[in-house]
Amino acid sequence: MHDGPWLKDFLVFLVAAGLIVPLFHRARIGAVLAFLVIGIAVGPHGLGSLTGDYPWIRHLTIGDRQHVTPFAELGVMFLLFIVGLELSASRLWSLRRLVVGVGGVQFALSALAIGAAVAFLSGGGTPAVVLGLCLAMSSTAIVMQLLEEQGRTVTPLGQVALSILLFQDLMVAPVLLATEVLGRGGTNLWFALGSALGQAVVAVAVLAGAGYFVLRPLFRIAGRTGSRELIMAMALLIVVVMAVATDRLGLSAALGAFLAGVLLSETEYRHQIEIDLAPVKGLLLGLFFITVGMTIDVQAAWAQIGLILALVAILLLLKTIVLLVACGAFRVALPVTAEASILLAQAGEFAFIVVALAAANGVLPAPLALLATVVAGLSMMATPVLAIVGRGLGRVLQRSADAEHSPSTDTAEMSDHVVIGGYGRVGQAIARLLTAENVPFVALDTDGRAVAEQRKLGGRVYFGDAARLEMLERVGAARARAFVVTVNAPRAAERMVAAAHRQRPDAPVLARAKDADHAARLLKLGAVGVIPEAVEASLQLGGRVLEALGLPDEAVASRLATERAHEMKRFGGA
Repeated sequence: MHDGPWLKDFLVFLVAAGLIVPLFHRARIGAVLAFLVIGIAVGPHGLGSLTGDYPWIRHLTIGDRQHVTPFAELGVMFLLFIVGLELSASRLWSLRRLVVGVGGVQFALSALAIGAAVAFLSGGGTPAVVLGLCLAMSSTAIVMQLLEEQGRTVTPLGQVALSILLFQDLMVAPVLLATEVLGRGGTNLWFALGSALGQAVVAVAVLAGAGYFVLRPLFRIAGRTGSRELIMAMALLIVVVMAVATDRLGLSAALGAFLAGVLLSETEYRHQIEIDLAPVKGLLLGLFFITVGMTIDVQAAWAQIGLILALVAILLLLKTIVLLVACGAFRVALPVTAEASILLAQAGEFAFIVVALAAANGVLPAPLALLATVVAGLSMMATPVLAIVGRGLGRVLQRSADAEHSPSTDTAEMSDHVVIGGYGRVGQAIARLLTAENVPFVALDTDGRAVAEQRKLGGRVYFGDAARLEMLERVGAARARAFVVTVNAPRAAERMVAAAHRQRPDAPVLARAKDADHAARLLKLGAVGVIPEAVEASLQLGGRVLEALGLPDEAVASRLATERAHEMKRFGGA
């Protein structure tokens, strides 16, 4: 019966995930907050505290947090792996300014501000350094899960949030080392911190380089078998190996999983892996949020609830102000700055590790360690509410900032025109073709800076989300001749196609797709013409090959038309 406690704890979790979380969902309460509340209820400080008087209650609780902690950590790793799959190495490199700039400034100023506040309130210098460093970090798991649920991981907000969180993950090793140095009474703290950060950067570069030359050949071998099971096994192995490697080097295990995702992001297996992992990732993340809730000692918190709520408010306020300064210093758009500052104001899961280590080393007194744990946990629980507030504020600021770029009354009265959703390279190219044929058009894009630049050049583009029905009404969608969706984010494209088809079912909706699977989904949502990027790129390249071999233009055009029709039939586009 040694496995009894494990089985009982997992049964409690499955009941919570299958029965209780859907009730929260019907009440329009997010899954993250639902799991956090469940963690408090089934943990040792909730119903578990009553088992002495009522032994039968232990069947409704998770007896030992350590039973589920390893699986909870896997959930965070898989979340970061999937986030990495949505990025490419080139896109990640393009974020270096945000990672080093905004992330570095945020971490440094947050650590100083929180450390100064702790020193002022407690009078202790050493505890102030430890708490300043660990509370400067935010919750990667909660923030990225919320953004993924909203389909916003590749939006400007998602990129800013990810950049800040990546820098924080790089600081895991230095902060752990600083805690140990302070526990041993070390004096050269700043040298140790700088040395550890340098080692972290080198370790990430070495792992990324080694992974690039090892992972792709392995996946090509697995792909030749045609076995989805083998491909998934390889993906799981790679996630775990990379996570273990970064963990052994003193870095965050989640950082290793993220690197594995980035390295596989440009392979042909990324979408299949993401689809197969999504359900497992969701369940394991639920376990993680439950373990966070289990750390909240309700009785201890209630005994000094006034002080704790005040400290939570101070923490959130300090980090919000610092994030506003950091994002503003690097010219992040004001709406994105406001939302990111509120969204990332909480403490992170890493705070629990640092506080426990500092308490064991005698750096933090037990009462202060308990207080810090409760404050960190409650700030994390507040994140879903903060996300709602931040998103609302961001929308208000965006409407105000882009009022001069909003569609006018004349635009709303347009007819027989084309509506373009997304005004990047593809959208601009389509606009030039329409202009050459004297076809009127209006374009919508959510990048405020790009909209302003294009309007200076005379483009008929406005700030707005083409997936919102009210925005489509503002550009005369009810009288539009056709709709074109050009965004490269799959979920955003699907929402736009569905909204356009709903607004005017009789008008053709044409869309850009990432691949054949994405094209099939767009067709089901109402698109009548879909162009998968991979298909069209291969046809263009094939046409150049045939031309180079000396085939006449008519033969090349005929061959490409036949092959295009064949590819379209594969996903129902014919």
